[in-house]
Amino acid sequence: MISKVQLRLQFLVLLWGFTGVFGKLVTMSALPMVWYRVLIGAIAVFIYMKFRKMDFKVTKNELLRLLAIGGIVGIHWFTFYLSIKLSNISIALSTLSMGALFSAILEPIFFKRRINLLEIILAIIVSACVAVIFNASPEDYKLGIIIGILCSFLSALFAVLNSRLPKSIKPTKVTLYEMIGGVITLSVVMILFQPEAISEVVNISWSNLGWLTLLGVIFTAFAQIESVDLLKHVSAFTLMLNVNLEPVYGIILASLIFGDSEHMNPIFYIATGVMVLSIIMNGILKTRFSK
Repeated sequence: MISKVQLRLQFLVLLWGFTGVFGKLVTMSALPMVWYRVLIGAIAVFIYMKFRKMDFKVTKNELLRLLAIGGIVGIHWFTFYLSIKLSNISIALSTLSMGALFSAILEPIFFKRRINLLEIILAIIVSACVAVIFNASPEDYKLGIIIGILCSFLSALFAVLNSRLPKSIKPTKVTLYEMIGGVITLSVVMILFQPEAISEVVNISWSNLGWLTLLGVIFTAFAQIESVDLLKHVSAFTLMLNVNLEPVYGIILASLIFGDSEHMNPIFYIATGVMVLSIIMNGILKTRFSK
């Protein structure tokens, strides 16, 4: 029987699978789009905590740690939507499958354990599949693939860092301060490297604001709180393992909504399928051998 935690994981992955759709619904460039996403997410969590009369207190060290992780989360989302703008939703989501590979590498570093044979095999298979996707994709999509790989590394990094947070910090606090960290980091990046994006922030359309409010409240604030809470029950590797179903959900949703612009050649789908299945099988075997 499927456990309650597993059902929550799948619902969370479904929500994340839908976030790629906003990359096309919102007609802004990636940086101001993500800036609004984290800002609205932070405001939503703040209002929720105020309404529930929840405690905002954290230690200075915890605050700095949460703000730093939030900066990584913000850059992760920026690279995700940049990958979509440079290629398409299918490409951006398929490269996210490398997240489990990166978490398999990062967890031994942070938790001081050895990389096992299954993880080495996983690394070879996933790397080969990404190479196939890269070579099978149109030339103008290849930068989007490279940015997508960076995005998947950042997703694994912040998942591992979040799993190392003290269990005593409530998920709402984690999400609030990480979203604030994301706003700060993205604001600095915007001012230093893309000041022209400030005009997009100021002159946002009502339709974009509507989509971003939905993205920020449901698909960011709620989803982030849920992911942090789930890390109290499952490992970062297990979370990333389930996240590998995100491309499946997301590619199907994108194809249904946007049609031909999301269609790729058969090699892309075969390589993505092999990659997702190998990661899932690796997780199953890993769990079985650990018993």
